Amino acid sequence: MVDVARARKLAVRIREVVASTLELQVKDPRLGMVTITDAKVTPDLREATLYYTVYGDERAHSESAAALESAKGVLRSQVGRQTGVRYTPSLAFIADSVPQVTGRLEELLEQARQADARVHRIAETARPAGDPDPYRVPRVVPDDEDE
Repeated sequence: MVDVARARKLAVRIREVVASTLELQVKDPRLGMVTITDAKVTPDLREATLYYTVYGDERAHSESAAALESAKGVLRSQVGRQTGVRYTPSLAFIADSVPQVTGRLEELLEQARQADARVHRIAETARPAGDPDPYRVPRVVPDDEDE
C-alpha cells in the first residue's frame, strides 16, 4: 500500500537534512553556493531525487555537481540517521532548471512589453482608413408637408 502523504513528508525532511548537512558538515572546496530547492521520494521510499541550484557560472555548476556526487555517501548516512526510516533511500541530484526557465520567461515578457508599447505609439497617431464614422446612420426621410 502506497502512502503518498508519508512520501511527501519524508521528502521535506530529506531536503532539510541534506541542506543542513551541506552547510555544516561537507567541507568540499568545489561546493559552491548550492541551494536545495526540492526533493521527491518514490512511493516505495527507496529513492530520493533532490533538485538543486548553484549560484555562479558553468564552472561553478560543474564543480558543485562533482562535489555533490562525491558527498552522496555522507549525505545518505545523515539522512538515514536523522529520518529513522527502515531503508535509507538512495540519493540522486538533478540541477534545477527553474532559474533558466524563469530568466527566459522574463526576456519574453520584456519583448512583449516593448511590442505592446510600439503598438500603443502607432495607435496614438492612427486615423481610420475610411469615413470618420464608419457606422451606418439611419436614413432620415423628410416630411412632405405638401401632400
